[in-house]
Amino acid sequence: MSEIYDFGKPVDRTGSSDFKHAVLKERYGRDDLIPLWVADMDWETPHFITDALKERMNHSLFGYTKDPRDMWQVIAGWIREHHQWDVRPEWMTFIPGVVKGIGFVINRFLKDDEKVIVQPPIYHPFFLTPQGNKREVVWNPLRRVSHDKYEMDFDNLEKVVDEKCRLLILANPHNPIGICWDRDTLRRLASFCKERGIMVISDEIHCDMALYGHKHIPFASVSDEAAEISITFSAPSKTFNIAGIVSSWAVVPNDALREKFFGWLEANEFNEAHMFAPLATVAAFKHGEEWRRQMLKYVEGNIEFVIDYCEKYIPQIRPVRPEASYLVWLDCTALHLTHEQLVDLFVNKARLALNDGESFGAEGKGCMRLNVGTQRSVLEKALGQLHDAVSSL
Repeated sequence: MSEIYDFGKPVDRTGSSDFKHAVLKERYGRDDLIPLWVADMDWETPHFITDALKERMNHSLFGYTKDPRDMWQVIAGWIREHHQWDVRPEWMTFIPGVVKGIGFVINRFLKDDEKVIVQPPIYHPFFLTPQGNKREVVWNPLRRVSHDKYEMDFDNLEKVVDEKCRLLILANPHNPIGICWDRDTLRRLASFCKERGIMVISDEIHCDMALYGHKHIPFASVSDEAAEISITFSAPSKTFNIAGIVSSWAVVPNDALREKFFGWLEANEFNEAHMFAPLATVAAFKHGEEWRRQMLKYVEGNIEFVIDYCEKYIPQIRPVRPEASYLVWLDCTALHLTHEQLVDLFVNKARLALNDGESFGAEGKGCMRLNVGTQRSVLEKALGQLHDAVSSL
């Protein structure tokens, strides 16, 4: 009989220095808020991961270590089973975080005057990291087809791209809207970029969190063109709630790209994981499937709770049902508030900490990103506070 996991169990994060609570005063001006912002979850990391870490810590000598012999085979097996992509272990390497990986690619492959394409509303490091590295960002906003459907705007992409555009950063699945991109869209993007000599970083960190029967399709798997031009980043951190255990990796099928990138990583020792990352990753992928399934079912329940509650009690706020992840895009435009008024409503009136939509680009105006990776009781309290705040307008 399968183990039953309790995702409704309250977890006190006091004393853990968790980022979600620790920087509330700094980020939001007050610390009496329910934090529903940064993308980690409020339930415990599963025991099979902590058990693996405890077992290693019982051997109290933490010297130089080598990756477990089967680590890359385990990761490749998970990818093959869940996403039908045959990844060779030699295509893979550790990286110390996806955002750091983006910075590495920019500095390794792009000249100072070359540009990076992003498709907002988008996870903010996709444009902040290039800008911080003094590269120009080219914006190709997603096209909103209906309330809950967005698509890539290939007509506009053709207009904004010039000969200096050398990198496109893709969120697959999309963050913050939660889109599982379909195969035809990914193939079209690969063809467009290959024809123009544009490399693609595909951030697939939410790949194991597809919801409601949706399917994640790895970008590099859709065509030979996609495999030739892409670097894929992923990790178990979102799925298994181990963001503090940096355990990311890169997959590069193209020999020339791989030699240039992996050689640079190795020369700077950026490809060497700390001892706990491989242990957590192997434990997650060997023992985590049942936990993952139950977790996703609970997330789906939380999403439905938010959608139903807003429809019944706060119709001015319209959640977009995500196809992947525990992040819900809230369309608050019917409130007719300015950016400052909307933030004030959530922070000072509802006492909630969410990510404001404009932090994902100007196209996020009038929206907020809600993290539902928490206990249902927390969501009930948060939405009650939001209802009271909206009613007071």
